[in-house]
Amino acid sequence: MILGGSVPGAGAGPTLLSPPAATLGESPCWDARGGRLLWVDIPAGRVHYLVTDTDLYGWYDVGRPVSAVVPRAGGGYGLAVREGFAVLEPDGAIRIVASVPDERPGNRMNDGACDRAGRFFAGTKAEDDTPGAGALYRLDPPDTNRPGEPPRLTRVFAGVTNSNGIAWSPDERLLYYVDTGTGRIDTCAYDPTDGTVCDRRPFAEIPAEAGLPDGLTVDVDGGVWVALWEGAALRRYAPDGRLDRTLPVPARRVTNCAFGGPDLDVLYVTTAATDDREPLGGRLFAFRPGVRGLPAHPYRG
Repeated sequence: MILGGSVPGAGAGPTLLSPPAATLGESPCWDARGGRLLWVDIPAGRVHYLVTDTDLYGWYDVGRPVSAVVPRAGGGYGLAVREGFAVLEPDGAIRIVASVPDERPGNRMNDGACDRAGRFFAGTKAEDDTPGAGALYRLDPPDTNRPGEPPRLTRVFAGVTNSNGIAWSPDERLLYYVDTGTGRIDTCAYDPTDGTVCDRRPFAEIPAEAGLPDGLTVDVDGGVWVALWEGAALRRYAPDGRLDRTLPVPARRVTNCAFGGPDLDVLYVTTAATDDREPLGGRLFAFRPGVRGLPAHPYRG
């Protein structure tokens, strides 16, 4: 493992990047507008950023648990926060856009991402991991033909235990989804014209001894990269669901991964803290796996 410094060449081990440890790092996302990597620390309520060509690091204080961050077409960022969807305005103000309805007390939002049309998908989980207590939601951009009307919120799946990774195939005809409680990655048919999802089915089963599937991302060749909570690794699955590669990560609780950098050829990895026996838990890592990723799409709200 390389400690600090620039990200190594293709095929090398992970680089430990300079930002301090998060309690529960999640939702890495490349913001091409400012050449910065974004990620969150959920319980701390912070959106972190790292300008990768200068190593400038900082954060925004959201003031509540924040579980996902995406670029926003109108400036600032889209967020998944405890009670639902929000935006972080360019001036730093936080505005709730849509609260998720009828959620079980104690639930909170978790991982999220946007499709090319700017629809923001994110789901919920129970803090006590009660099976089936959560759901996956889709927040559509506001209808420009109906100014002043709130954006439409749709429940995509109910009965979710821990809504986690969300990503699309390069042609956006497939949606990949992780409910960590199932121990697998699912795939669904996806209609990019209206954001509807159907035909959910297993894509890849994760053996219990390998860890639990958490966040995921997709590369330009259609490979699906998944973070393994309690598994100290990333796995890449080929488009046919075959296990293709495993990248060890020097932290047990690997939470998510995302491609970034000007050429989208750096794979950034977030982790969660454990205890003093694992000093690298919660740190941010980077690989050059020899393949490029897909751009992060902005929320159009």
